[in-house]
Amino acid sequence: MAVSTKSAEVSISNSLGAQQDRQSVTSDWNSLQDAIEGVRVREMKNVLKSGGDVLCEVFRRDWMLDDGDVDQVFQSVMNPGSISAWHVHRLTTDRLFASHGALQIVLFDARQNSPTYGRINEFRLGAMRPALLIIPPGVFHGVRNISHEPALLLNLVNQAYQYEDPDHWRLPLDTDKIPYRFER
Repeated sequence: MAVSTKSAEVSISNSLGAQQDRQSVTSDWNSLQDAIEGVRVREMKNVLKSGGDVLCEVFRRDWMLDDGDVDQVFQSVMNPGSISAWHVHRLTTDRLFASHGALQIVLFDARQNSPTYGRINEFRLGAMRPALLIIPPGVFHGVRNISHEPALLLNLVNQAYQYEDPDHWRLPLDTDKIPYRFER
C-alpha cells in the first residue's frame, strides 16, 4: 500500500502579499550562496564531553584555510541587537569565530578587480553551529548579535593591530555604498 507523504495544500491568499522562501541550503545544510572570492568557511563540530561539557576546536594551521599566520587574537563582546558595521582592511585577513551566542555576519566585496566584486554574502555563526569565517582584505564586513544574550566574537588576524597606523577603514552603518541594510 502506497502512503502519500504530501500533505494537503493550504490556499494562501495572494492579497496578503506572502512570498515563498527561496532555497538557501542543500539537503546537507550547505549554503547555496556563491561565496565571495577568497572567503572560506570551516564548520566545526562540538564534542560532548563527560558531565555535559563541550569542546570545540577554533583553529589549526593544518586546516590550511589560508596561507597567513596568526599574529594576534582578540575578543569582542556584543550586546543583544548590537551592530558593528561597516569596516574593511587593506592588508589584514580576519578569521572570525563566534564562541558564545549567535552572530549574523554580512560581507560585501569592494575589490574592483575581484571576479565577485559587488557580491554580498551573509552568514550566521554561533556556539550551536560553530564555524571559522575567513575574510580577505578588501571585503567589507558587518556583524550583528542576533541572540538574546551577549555574544562573544573571536578574531584571529594575520597582522597585529598597529596602534600608530591602523589598517581599519570604515563606512557608516547606513551607507548607500553597500547594498545591504541590517534589520534592527
